[in-house]
Amino acid sequence: MQPREGAWVQTGTASWYGQDFHGKPTATGEPYNMYGMSAAHRTLPLGSTVRVTHLANGRQVVIPINDRGPFVGNRIIDLSYGAAAQLGMTKEGLAKVRIEVVQTPRAFTERYTLQFGAFTERRNAVELADKLQRMGHNPSIEGASAHGRYFYRVRLGSFSSMEPAQDLANTFGSRGIPCVVIGL
Repeated sequence: MQPREGAWVQTGTASWYGQDFHGKPTATGEPYNMYGMSAAHRTLPLGSTVRVTHLANGRQVVIPINDRGPFVGNRIIDLSYGAAAQLGMTKEGLAKVRIEVVQTPRAFTERYTLQFGAFTERRNAVELADKLQRMGHNPSIEGASAHGRYFYRVRLGSFSSMEPAQDLANTFGSRGIPCVVIGL
């Protein structure tokens, strides 16, 4: 199946994650189910639905993005064990895939920001934002609800392409301040 004209498409390496994360909260707040059908992506809006095609065997799954990652190497998506099993890639561990966005929970504009954390207690978000301000940056604290819980997200900047956002994220990372690039 060919991607439809104008669809957001990404090709690269997929991995899967399992037992170490089973039952732990995902970025959306729901518990990770390694046997379920879901995935982690670094920038797509949480709640997006994607079609993932294993390029070597043609198998496909349609799954929601409910977590952030992968944070290892040049991988572009981390699949639940259940999704990886459907694609036939659990033994190999990694596979070349094509990701196509089927649906997003809101308009996807290919704009990016850096997210330094999401906290259930506002004071923790304020402490981190203050630290970034002391370093000469102007972060924002944004509230968001997910699965009945309220979070305070510490974010910085708005970028029209991935490269400058990733460059700044790498700079923070080299200074011991982890953050992720998030699609707006």
